[in-house]
Amino acid sequence: MTMKKEAPELAERSSSNPKKPHHIKPHRPTLSPFSFYSPKLSFYILSACVALFVILHIQTLQTDQNPTSSSWSLKHQWQRVTNTTTTTTATMAEKLRQAVTFLPLKDLRYAGPAALQGHTWFMSSMYDKQDEEGGVQYQQFPSPSSHGRLLCLKGRDNHDGSWNSYALAFPEALPHNTTLMKGLTFVSYNHYNYDNIWHGLSAVVPFVSWHIKSSCAVPDRWVLYHWGEIRARMGVWLGSLMEATFSGAPRVEVFDDVEEGRAVCFEKAVVMRHNEGGMSREKRLEVYDQMRCKARLYCNVSWDEENYKNTHSVTKRIGVTLFMRTGPRSFKNDTAVIGIFERECAKVDGCRLMVAYSNNLTFCDQVKVMSLTDILVSPHGAQLTNMFLMNRNSSVMEFFPKGWLKLAGVGQFVYHWIASWSGMRHKGAWRDPDGDTCLYGEDDRRCMSIYKHGKIGHNETYFAEWTRNVIDEVKTRKIEEAKMATPSSNGCSCI
Repeated sequence: MTMKKEAPELAERSSSNPKKPHHIKPHRPTLSPFSFYSPKLSFYILSACVALFVILHIQTLQTDQNPTSSSWSLKHQWQRVTNTTTTTTATMAEKLRQAVTFLPLKDLRYAGPAALQGHTWFMSSMYDKQDEEGGVQYQQFPSPSSHGRLLCLKGRDNHDGSWNSYALAFPEALPHNTTLMKGLTFVSYNHYNYDNIWHGLSAVVPFVSWHIKSSCAVPDRWVLYHWGEIRARMGVWLGSLMEATFSGAPRVEVFDDVEEGRAVCFEKAVVMRHNEGGMSREKRLEVYDQMRCKARLYCNVSWDEENYKNTHSVTKRIGVTLFMRTGPRSFKNDTAVIGIFERECAKVDGCRLMVAYSNNLTFCDQVKVMSLTDILVSPHGAQLTNMFLMNRNSSVMEFFPKGWLKLAGVGQFVYHWIASWSGMRHKGAWRDPDGDTCLYGEDDRRCMSIYKHGKIGHNETYFAEWTRNVIDEVKTRKIEEAKMATPSSNGCSCI
């Protein structure tokens, strides 16, 4: 039997209400969001997104090429800021350049007595630096104390230091038409000169001290001033010593290649104004040890010294050197003086006498003679400066003409001082009581012009006894040093 199929809406009936009124609207199922999904619709949506992305990308590229775009505006604004900054920097540099002020190297305010009361004529507005007590006093450019500024010099007058000048300038704002010299420059100020070996040595000692403490830095050039006046050279002896010490001949700069009136600035500069006066004895000993060591290496004295040591035992070897002068402050009778020392030396086993004249020896000749000298005998004079080339604890005997003790001032004691500073033993001085007569009276300072260049006589009895005592003392000291058996290092601080 065939059954009649009911409509879906009529098939759903409530069990509690089997008879539903016909006026109630039929129920329809709720549609979910996924009911609209279809692969075709997804494809359309994806295509629209890709098209939109392409359109936006093309528009962006066109905008970047458009001068009126916001991106170009930002670039333009940044360029304006950069140009403004560059212009401001250039303006500031020009103002700093124009603010550089040159002052005279020789400050005339400190003429006369003021120069002797702690002031200096040279670069008077500057202050020195001292890293440690007893250390060298110096100025360095650039440095924190110079606020990073370089030292600049102008002028090359060799007669009046007030015509030469100095200034400080920032590296980015050097004066117009300035010559910048690369490397390290030593600038030296000396009250006296660079030809006299004592005064010249006193001026360069601080530079050697700075060289040791600064990892053995070597100068590319030297600029030499005497009371602010430029000097073109060092004396031969001093130049040779500096060549040995710094392993190269000193180049003295006089600015010949610089147009008159134009400034020269230095990439690095070290300035010394006070010679070795402010240094402690320990610091000076360090410097003299270094110069002695380097001078012996430079002159190759080791063969002579070793040959002599092999001929004589250490305790008996005593070298006595008469270092003679000619002209002012020479002995009146060289032959008689030499005879006295020959006789006394001959009485001691191992004693050898050498007679040398300082005016006919090269620098290396003097180094070799001093390396074999235990007792240096010489009139007062610059040749005594060579004493620091002897071994430490060697002895010095000094002789003066008449009148020096009363009238010569403290300068007569410089070789007593250098003996102490270099580790030597100054065994006193003999002063001739006889000499030329002064018309003004012996105590008048005008007499020094006569006594200064006087000649020296001799006293055979005094000289003989004095020589015996010094030789005996040296012999005793050598025996004591040999017993201690503590060899000292002769190595150079800087090689």
